[in-house]
Amino acid sequence: MYSLELLKREDPEIAQAISDEMQRQNDHLELIASENWVSKAVMAAMGSPLTNKYAEGYPGHRYYGGCQYIDVVEELARERAKKLFGCSYANVQPHSGAQANLAVEFAILKPGDTLMGMDLNMGGHLTHGSSANISGTYFHVVPYGVDENGYLDYDRLMELAMENRPKLIIAGASAYARTIDFTKFREVADACGAVLMADIAHIAGLVATGLHPSPIGVADIVTTTTHKTLRGPRGGMILANEDAAKEFKLNKAVFPGIQGGPLEHVIAGKAVCFKEDLQPEFRTYSEQILKNAQALCSSLMKRGVKIVSDGTDNHLMVIDLTNFDETGKEVEKWLDDAHITVNKETIPNETRSPFVTSGLRLGTPAVTTRGLKEADMDDLAEAISLVIRNREEGIGPARAIVAQITAKYPLDLTEN
Repeated sequence: MYSLELLKREDPEIAQAISDEMQRQNDHLELIASENWVSKAVMAAMGSPLTNKYAEGYPGHRYYGGCQYIDVVEELARERAKKLFGCSYANVQPHSGAQANLAVEFAILKPGDTLMGMDLNMGGHLTHGSSANISGTYFHVVPYGVDENGYLDYDRLMELAMENRPKLIIAGASAYARTIDFTKFREVADACGAVLMADIAHIAGLVATGLHPSPIGVADIVTTTTHKTLRGPRGGMILANEDAAKEFKLNKAVFPGIQGGPLEHVIAGKAVCFKEDLQPEFRTYSEQILKNAQALCSSLMKRGVKIVSDGTDNHLMVIDLTNFDETGKEVEKWLDDAHITVNKETIPNETRSPFVTSGLRLGTPAVTTRGLKEADMDDLAEAISLVIRNREEGIGPARAIVAQITAKYPLDLTEN
């Protein structure tokens, strides 16, 4: 809605940083599994005067006047989210997936209560009980993980749950490439008397389009981000049925529990995103995400690059670098020099720190939005393999491959 030219006049330093980032996004191939590009319509909503309005509370029950049009925006976002996921309750106010998770933990647990979540080193998320996060500091955490083949170990999950009787079990991951069986988590939660929360932040777009089993109606509460595979603005959301929402007082847990005023310009962006996601084209896009992930994964493996669990069922994969004796930190930097953006990642039975790691996480949502297809994934795998195998001689040829791909699929990040 407002031009970069105006910003250049008012604050040239910030304008230059934005321009440089736009150039970087155009020149690099984004393989960070949690990143994507939003539509211009989403950006227009986020850059609107809605950012000026305080709206603490919920539609029809605000603590500020002048919210009659804000209520329209938030109600549209809620209704579209419920339609998209097939549920009867949606709270679109969480500022992030981490905030959504914290709100649920605040609603269910008291300090010292037992929480079970996936081990960070095995693909879990900080907010699922990491000692570096409030979830691992305020609660007693019993982590679960994967077996020797890199698959979720449901038998061990049941054993741990029966031994420790957690009050809350979180099903979900940040770097797990296989289908999650939410019904098995339900069996475990019922057996030990726990509340079951499913965090689908990474797979939300696949769930919404029926390309991954849905936890709606299986888990008591579902949380997600609205970016990643949903291709919306950065933000969070809580989904449930109305009875569970009332039982656990989920609205109250978000506000005033952990947040103040909602970001209504972002909520407007969420509403636009959900409308886009309800269109048939979004399923076609999601199907291509999976095709590209399969193609990239198989192309890497045929070049001798080891993949945790030997494949993927979703949009991401984790490279195990141990047979190359390289660290994730090093290879992430080398690939960035080749204009391929990834992030370092821990692997099962990790021996290095999370700041160094023995792996890399790759995902296909952003390159799929850009337009890449399966044949491009083979070229991309070749570029990645060149860098991993021989940094000094590989970066130049890899960058040349990337330049050919980016020229073929230029990004349109202009304002109009």
